[in-house]
Amino acid sequence: MKPIYIFRHLEHEGPGYLADFLEQRSIPYAMVCIDQGDAVPETIENASGLVFMGGNMSVNDPLPWIDQELTLIRQAAAIGMPVLGHCLGGQLISKALGGKVTTNPVKEIGWLDAEQVDNEVAQEWFKGLPKRLLLFHWHGETFTIPQGATRILQSQHCANQAFVIDNILGLQCHVEMTTDMVREWACSSPHELASPSATVQSADQMTDKLQARISELHKVADMLYSRWLHALEPVKK
Repeated sequence: MKPIYIFRHLEHEGPGYLADFLEQRSIPYAMVCIDQGDAVPETIENASGLVFMGGNMSVNDPLPWIDQELTLIRQAAAIGMPVLGHCLGGQLISKALGGKVTTNPVKEIGWLDAEQVDNEVAQEWFKGLPKRLLLFHWHGETFTIPQGATRILQSQHCANQAFVIDNILGLQCHVEMTTDMVREWACSSPHELASPSATVQSADQMTDKLQARISELHKVADMLYSRWLHALEPVKK
């Protein structure tokens, strides 16, 4: 099986739990570390899937690798290759497929509720999970749903939390978090947490009951990643 390409844009925003999930299933992956100057591959011919992680930049910034990643997403979509995006990654997918990324009405930072959208596609991707889910968030922008995609997750302050189109999954939230990642993020950006609000948590709030929250988050990740990996089966053969 060809490896899944995982694109990392900041050192502390790596694949986290996704890496554990893939390793437990002996699914190969290759890191493309933009933060370390890795070049974006020119083609996807040596990959079986694409994954895009988060970052504090905007997909609307004039960074050369953004257009290169958008091109790869379009290549993958054209041949039916599975693509997965977390936060910035979800925004990249939206933009690549014709959507727009704009400022969200508020920042969402910390553990906040999201809710499955009432449609059959959401039921398929969240099968057996509660309709309301406590998920981890860290974003100030939001994406629109690309033409032909189906919205499957929403929150009170961000209408578009996830979308699906065929075997492409775009997430605004972070289901890849681990306890260590949450603690590191809570310490790395104190200026963003200086004024807690209904949608921005303090570091103490963010790390409260952390192990229990991460355990529940991984149940959501397990469901989404398993469903997404199902689309890799034709590639594995």
